Amino acid sequence: MEIKILELEKDKARLLIAGEGNTFMNALTEEILTDPEVDVARYRIKYQFSDPELFITTKGEKSPIAVIREACGRLSGFCDELLKDLDAAE
Repeated sequence: MEIKILELEKDKARLLIAGEGNTFMNALTEEILTDPEVDVARYRIKYQFSDPELFITTKGEKSPIAVIREACGRLSGFCDELLKDLDAAE
């Protein structure tokens, strides 16, 4: 996954996330929004086959990059748990 930082401030970030689509971006955005320090989290895909742009603002206590890292960690943990449960079901 290739990430390009378009804008980064103490409480705001815009990232271009190459090769991802609505499925991943929906999951990531929803998980970011579970953090109480997040003010806004959204993404947009300008054209049908363009890379999505993630926009996030925080309330200032936590950096947007830290929020994204934590959200990705939680998503990864959910996937690990699902894989574990599937292995146990076999």
